[in-house]
Amino acid sequence: MKLLNTNGGNAKIKKTESKQGEYKIASLSLMPDIKICPAQIMADCKTDCLVSAGRGKFHNVAISRQTKTEFWHSDKEAFLEQLKKEMHNFEKLCHSKNKKACFRLNTISDIPWEKYGIPQAFPNSFLYDYTKVASRLSRTPENYKLMFSYSAAPGYQNQVNAALKTDVPISAVFRGGMPSSFLNRKVIDGDLSDLDNLFSGKVIVGLKLKGGKHIQKSKSPFIVDNPEIMKLAA
Repeated sequence: MKLLNTNGGNAKIKKTESKQGEYKIASLSLMPDIKICPAQIMADCKTDCLVSAGRGKFHNVAISRQTKTEFWHSDKEAFLEQLKKEMHNFEKLCHSKNKKACFRLNTISDIPWEKYGIPQAFPNSFLYDYTKVASRLSRTPENYKLMFSYSAAPGYQNQVNAALKTDVPISAVFRGGMPSSFLNRKVIDGDLSDLDNLFSGKVIVGLKLKGGKHIQKSKSPFIVDNPEIMKLAA
């Protein structure tokens, strides 16, 4: 079983690679559960998780993600050994193509890879992820950058407030277009390039709501109705 996707199967990764031509990006997609995405209950995003968006709607993709998650839970040592082997091979591939290796290992999970020594083992590569765990912000190795994921869930506001005290970009999923500002921060179009987003400073990384009809109609607090549209409608 191969862990990493090295073919740019994720639409956002394809966009990022296109905009930053010097990088090739490998990603890891697991099926999120309470252990590998511990804030999903607190952020109230479990029911309408974007895991079903994009390629996630396909049965074979879901099965592959679940199998990898079960591998992680059953034998972390073997999982990490295989992951490092695939990452080393990807680095070699990138070098042969005169590209820089980049990894997104939490495509829809929230594992603290720094605790397992993964970014430390690959100092010549760049890693990035989104997280809902504010305590991870600004505490990762220099080659591993994080963005924080917003939710309006009441039980999650301590995390949000902690993130707002940092210079880390905060991503928010908007329905009805993107406002010019949110949470007293400028909103930028986050659907163009994750690598640009990472170094954009104290901004809101606006992401367009994606997914099927049930997602579009969802009342989940991780989806923000464009406050400028709501103001006009009031």
